[in-house]
Amino acid sequence: MKTHTDCEQEEEPVRHSTENTTALSASDRRLRRRSELATFFILAFGIWPILAVAAVGGFGFIVWMYQIIAGPPGPPA
Repeated sequence: MKTHTDCEQEEEPVRHSTENTTALSASDRRLRRRSELATFFILAFGIWPILAVAAVGGFGFIVWMYQIIAGPPGPPA
């Protein structure tokens, strides 16, 4: 029969990708930097501007549809 102390084992700590224990070579660092820069530029100048325009356009479309149904804003004529 196992006791509580038998089940206790020292577990190895979880290592995250930022806690790299081995140093990267110069070529690996260059490749990683290039990959990170490419990802940044795709996000900064591709995806986020498209999402921003889509969000503003979507809001404008919702307001336009609401005004078609409810009429323009302002006091009733």
